[in-house]
Amino acid sequence: MIHPNTAVQFISDDMGHGVVATRLLPAGTITWALDKFDRVFHPDEVQALEPVYRSVLETYCFRNKMGHWVFCWDHGRYVNHSFNPNCLSTAYGFEIAIRDILPGEQLTNDYGNLNIIEPFSGIDEGTRRKTVYPDDLLRYHAEWDTQIQEVFHRIVGVEQPLKEVLSAATWEKVENIVQGKDALESVRNNYYDSSVIRN
Repeated sequence: MIHPNTAVQFISDDMGHGVVATRLLPAGTITWALDKFDRVFHPDEVQALEPVYRSVLETYCFRNKMGHWVFCWDHGRYVNHSFNPNCLSTAYGFEIAIRDILPGEQLTNDYGNLNIIEPFSGIDEGTRRKTVYPDDLLRYHAEWDTQIQEVFHRIVGVEQPLKEVLSAATWEKVENIVQGKDALESVRNNYYDSSVIRN
């Protein structure tokens, strides 16, 4: 589920539509969380679909660490890629704003977090990275972990409309991390290793 204070908006001819904030989303805000309406497809299900359906999933899904395809039921599927994103996926089934997102600003994530299947060239943003690769989680997890760590403590201090879709166990983990009782789990654990057979 995408944060309620967002909307779909046309961004540009190159990017198409994207998701923008309709109110200030402070750093530490949970901007998206996996919920009960999101559909998770086993790879065999995807392969069994007709091409017209498979094409939709290839466009709008990401793959979790099990290699299952996750299709967001709401406009969360329109969040665009950026090499300099303002949101990042965590290892806990939600994304977090890593800096303040102003009203009208587009929410972005780094698709290198999402276990993509094929490399693709992103829009040139003046960054050293120009291409997203399937193994980017192995390359950049330390950098992303640091960015998440810098704002993670703010989760408990800002308004969190998506808290109610998180399990009690997940929120307890969040509180334990903020209180220093547990270490923050690396996003590297989100990596799907296709050489490992899973059901």
